[in-house]
Amino acid sequence: MSLILSRRDLNFVLYEWLKADELNRIPRYADHSRETFDAALDTCEKIATDLFAPHNKKNDQHEPEFDGETVTIIPEVGTALKAFCEAGLMAAGQDYELGGMQLPVLVEKAGFAYFKGANVGTSSYPFLTIGNANLLLTHGTPVQIDTFVKPEMEGRFFGTMCLSEPQAGSSLSDVTTRAEYEGESPLGAQYRLRGNKMWISAGEHELSDNIVHLVLAKFRGRTQAGARREGHLAVHRAQVPRQRGRSLGEHNDVVLAGLNHKMGYRGTTNCLLNFGEGVKYKPGGKAGAIGYLVGEPGKGLACMFHMMNEARIGVGLGAVMLGYTGYLHALDYARNRPQGRPIGPGGKDPASPQVKLVEHADIRRMLLAQKSYVEGGLALNLYCAKLVDEERAAVTAGDAAAHERLSLLLDILTPIAKSWPSQWCLEANNLAIQVHGGYGYTREYNVEQFYRDNRLNPIHEGTHGIQGLDLLGRKVVMKDGAAFSLLGERVQATCQRALSTDDAQLASQARALGSAATRLAEVTRMLWSAGDANVTLANASIYLEAFGHVVVAWIWLEQALVAHAALAGGASGEDEAFYRGKLAAAAYFSRWELPKVAPQLDLLASLDRTTLDMQDAWF
Repeated sequence: MSLILSRRDLNFVLYEWLKADELNRIPRYADHSRETFDAALDTCEKIATDLFAPHNKKNDQHEPEFDGETVTIIPEVGTALKAFCEAGLMAAGQDYELGGMQLPVLVEKAGFAYFKGANVGTSSYPFLTIGNANLLLTHGTPVQIDTFVKPEMEGRFFGTMCLSEPQAGSSLSDVTTRAEYEGESPLGAQYRLRGNKMWISAGEHELSDNIVHLVLAKFRGRTQAGARREGHLAVHRAQVPRQRGRSLGEHNDVVLAGLNHKMGYRGTTNCLLNFGEGVKYKPGGKAGAIGYLVGEPGKGLACMFHMMNEARIGVGLGAVMLGYTGYLHALDYARNRPQGRPIGPGGKDPASPQVKLVEHADIRRMLLAQKSYVEGGLALNLYCAKLVDEERAAVTAGDAAAHERLSLLLDILTPIAKSWPSQWCLEANNLAIQVHGGYGYTREYNVEQFYRDNRLNPIHEGTHGIQGLDLLGRKVVMKDGAAFSLLGERVQATCQRALSTDDAQLASQARALGSAATRLAEVTRMLWSAGDANVTLANASIYLEAFGHVVVAWIWLEQALVAHAALAGGASGEDEAFYRGKLAAAAYFSRWELPKVAPQLDLLASLDRTTLDMQDAWF
């Protein structure tokens, strides 16, 4: 059994629930079939298992070092990334013209899940690059795509996203990095950048010929149109390659000031970068990193959200996979570790044989909780991936109405897909340590590292608080609540399907979910009728958590319906055990997790001001 990801579960989600093999009806994917999808997944599983997973612990124990000139990374990282790129995985989802495979996003993300579970530190380098390339493909010029994206797809260039600054944190409108317009160039409007960027993952290394930084900055002086813009600083984005020019002959003015040392993701360089120090320039050269405008000036923050939203779903999938591999490690340990004796007559007899940990009800409780979190989270994230495929197909087909519906659903689910796994798959890691007992707290076992790595995800790409504000403050009310209504319709449709079966357990779960969804809608209306945005949004994180549990309960009911149909169709042997496990996890989530929503919604409905009224001096 793989300790990274259950292929049986992945196949269930892809083919039995989401019908991935039917995506070849979309013209873009017409060349594909289940056979080509499985071949891609096999490649991902093999490379992740053989080259990424073996150095995960070494990556953690021997994190990158900086001697003031060069960053040193263990050699296994470069070997693994070379295999990843040579397999064509950097361009797995891209057009054939870019050397890509034109895989559906659903299959691409399913394959990439193996790398996130195998070694989250090493996998950060290519996945940040893919996000960087996707933004340039959307907003860049043809020359920029030729110069930067094509080498990224070949694995010769890697990429980053440079948002945060030491003084700004998540408040991106407060960035102070400046970009001064210099003129036009073959790569577009050219700017000279000066400033500092903090927490930049993969910001410096020797793993590629070049690093393409997408930098959020504010411009000053003249724009390329010649107008003066003094006193008004418009946030925009520039691409700043580490090496300037197509020949890569001259070093750009981007300097690593130092590495940050995090509790997890230790294999990924995390950098403070200085743009425009002049340190790397020859004597008499002009200081300032040269960058090229991407998209329209003044719309960089909006442009940035293209990459950020993709990254948020990626963070959610990474959180899922750290929880998932932790669960599989805990399950393997519990099945093989003898400890204690059964409760009941003879259970105290020291002469009687010990039983395996999995025989204890409390251990099964913890394993079932982990299963419900990680399999629910994986299904949620892959559902979002399929929405992307369907959204793109609607654009190609010219179906504006379908495109809008799918975009709205993806918008409202993005904060959930990011934050719910970051909270609850982290809890799965916590329980995996508990299953291991004292051994779980030691570095000799893998589960303590999985917890440390996953603890970063509640902060990556926007904290829970930021995601809660985004969900309650923007997503549920945008276009007069259209996204919220669409999601509600899908949830209620699933409930109706479950109620129409002859299964009392599914019907019970459907009634519980339908009631929770209705209550969520009522509380949402109450919150927005308060007349005071501060009161409405004060407890947005609790709203996010309650909303997320309702969504994942829906995802579980969807899976339960598929499992129920398979059993009714005569599944036997290992398949029967698998489906019964799905039904047990769905029942667990409905009975143990969904009831947590009711008191949260009661609290929100009361418009409680406890946190809002608390004063600094009272602490």
